[in-house]
Amino acid sequence: MSKAFVREGEQDEAPRAEPSPPPAKNYISPAGYARLKAELKQLVETERPEVVRIVSWAAKNGDRSENGDYLYGKKRLREIDRRIHYLTKRLDSAEVVNPARRRGDSDQIFFGATVTYAYVRGGREERIITIVGVDEVDAKRGHVSWLSPIARALLKKHSGDVITLATPAGEAEIEIINVRYPTTA
Repeated sequence: MSKAFVREGEQDEAPRAEPSPPPAKNYISPAGYARLKAELKQLVETERPEVVRIVSWAAKNGDRSENGDYLYGKKRLREIDRRIHYLTKRLDSAEVVNPARRRGDSDQIFFGATVTYAYVRGGREERIITIVGVDEVDAKRGHVSWLSPIARALLKKHSGDVITLATPAGEAEIEIINVRYPTTA
C-alpha cells in the first residue's frame, strides 16, 4: 500500500484531540447507592448465571443459527454484561451524600433537599421536588437530577427567595416556600 497523497506544506500527522472536560461528580444518596448495588448483585448472582445456563444448554442442541434459545440468550447475556459494566462504573465513581445530616440546620438548598415552590404568576400552584443524583431521577415521584435546570436554579438558595428560572416558554419567577431534608436516609 502506498502512503496517502500529502500536498506540499501540509503536515502528515493525526489531528490532536482536545482534552475532554472533567466528568461531573456522581452524587448519590445512600438509598440510591443501595438500589444500584442491589441491582448489580441481582444481575451478577441470579440473572447472569441463569442466562449462561440456558445458553449452554441451547448450544448443546446443535445448529446455533436457527436456535432461538441460543440467539436470544446470547443477546440477553450481552445486555446483562453491558448493564453490569455500567453499574460497576457508576458505583465506583459514586460520591454518597447523606442529606439527612442537614436536617434542622439549614433552610438553604443542597443535594437531597425536598423543595416546595410556586410560580409567582399563574395561580401559585405549589410543586414539590427532591434534588437527587443522576441515577435516581424519577419524574413521577418529583425526583429531579441535581444537574437539571430547576435544581441548578434552586441550589444554594433559601426558603423565601424568589428566583428567575429559564423555561421553554420564557423566564418565570418562582418563590421557594419550604426546604426540608429527610430525617433518615
